[in-house]
Amino acid sequence: MAGDGDGRAVPAAHGPVEGDRHLARHVVRGARHAGGAAVTTLLVIAKEPRPGRVKTRLTPPYTPDEAAALAEAALADTLHAVRAMPAARRVLALDGRPGPWLPPGFDVLPQGTGDLDERLANAFARCTGPTVLLGMDTPQVTAGLLAPVLADDAWRACDAWFGPAADGGFWTLGLADPRPELLRGVPMSTPRTGAHQRARLSAAGLTVRELPELRDVDTAPDVPRVAAAAPHSRFAALAARLAR
Repeated sequence: MAGDGDGRAVPAAHGPVEGDRHLARHVVRGARHAGGAAVTTLLVIAKEPRPGRVKTRLTPPYTPDEAAALAEAALADTLHAVRAMPAARRVLALDGRPGPWLPPGFDVLPQGTGDLDERLANAFARCTGPTVLLGMDTPQVTAGLLAPVLADDAWRACDAWFGPAADGGFWTLGLADPRPELLRGVPMSTPRTGAHQRARLSAAGLTVRELPELRDVDTAPDVPRVAAAAPHSRFAALAARLAR
């Protein structure tokens, strides 16, 4: 899951008031009987792709400029894929400033401060109704992969969707009721992050459906593997040029 940079974060906006949370629960109950895409928010958490602030674990062998370019390509691929998906709302929780890589159709919110678990929790807290979280480092994401989450029956007898990552984390998390406490305190960026998050959902008594495992871009060996999984992406084209 991306968005866990080493630079300073933008100050957080205020979360929803209690009345909003009460309304959200009515929305969740209605979502059980409404089309998935019609009620679902797609939430991307990302960091402005600036050299020295993103994908620092790619350097070396990549230079800071090349690592930032790969991050920008992955982010652009993700955002354009999300823009093409049916959804009630599209939100970008951003650490930094928007750039030319941002397509229209997104509500841009400051990512907030704190550790990654706190920033993920804050991002969910500013959404109402079913919400699906994505990071910026899985450019192979397609509408087909997320089709089950956006189907008409996506939230019937289902409280959460979970997509594990190959490194032990997770690449997506969908919550019918986006409660921040489901993420706060989960240890992030470890080989057991996904297991901890999945266990948190089960401990809360949620019915969870699984999505396929994906590899995200964290280290240099991930670059050609992810590019091969998304051969027609901006990310793959840039990876090929850098390899030459």
